[in-house]
Amino acid sequence: MEVVNNKARGIFHIVLAAFGFAAMSLFVRLSGDLPTAEKAFFRNLIAALVAMYLLKRSGDKLRVREGCLPILLKRSIAGTLGIYANFWAISHMAIADANILNKLAPFAAIVMSIFIIGEKPNLFEVGTVITAFIGAAFIVKPGAGIASLPAVIAVLGGISAGTAYTYVRKLGLMGEKKAVIVLFFSAFSCLVSVPGMIAGFVPMSAKQLACLLMAGVMASVGQLNVTAAYTYAPAREISVFDYSQVVFAALLGFLIFGEMPDIWSFVGYLIIIGTAVIKWYYNLHVKE
Repeated sequence: MEVVNNKARGIFHIVLAAFGFAAMSLFVRLSGDLPTAEKAFFRNLIAALVAMYLLKRSGDKLRVREGCLPILLKRSIAGTLGIYANFWAISHMAIADANILNKLAPFAAIVMSIFIIGEKPNLFEVGTVITAFIGAAFIVKPGAGIASLPAVIAVLGGISAGTAYTYVRKLGLMGEKKAVIVLFFSAFSCLVSVPGMIAGFVPMSAKQLACLLMAGVMASVGQLNVTAAYTYAPAREISVFDYSQVVFAALLGFLIFGEMPDIWSFVGYLIIIGTAVIKWYYNLHVKE
């Protein structure tokens, strides 16, 4: 019974995390035509403050384990590129499309694990990667000319995020604390954003500032609940529920902006989410 309850708690937290990240996308869009550097700075500033608070509350010191610093830097670079690409895409395309393309990250992580960790995928996992990127092609619409540029950037953002996740996994295998990983990345991204923010600074209205702060808050809601979810249940049992983020993003996009994805985007959604469901079932019931 306890195992069942923990799984239910894990599902609850990962769905709440999915809503948090979808709401983050909404607030990034609502912040208007601001430079991506400004958006990234405020998103990560909030995350850094939250991580600092959690680290202090836990009584742990901000100490990087021996050998982890180069990996932390690589994770932070990949993660920052992912955020920049995702935020730019969110501002130039339907938020549901941007969110589903960002969800290519787990499939990209399978490929990047070959080079970063030395894990070799089996034929089934290779097949899921190929199928997921076929689904992405329906959303990117390669023949659409310049109109497809935001989607291409969103795909690159998903690949960067998948690379960052792989480095996070490697850091976990090396014994680095989660709060240290989050704080290092958030602080790094803030610092990297400062020069671009100063060079191209655009004054913000009170509404825009509020939206950016809420984007940071909702990103922290997402991050904290993802962490909580995986303390209750393993990823192979609950990770598929993370794709509810696409549903939340589609609903928010429709209700706030009147966005309605076209038929080809829906086909892409079905392929990517369907592949994720099959992969989840395989990991849960077939893979030993």
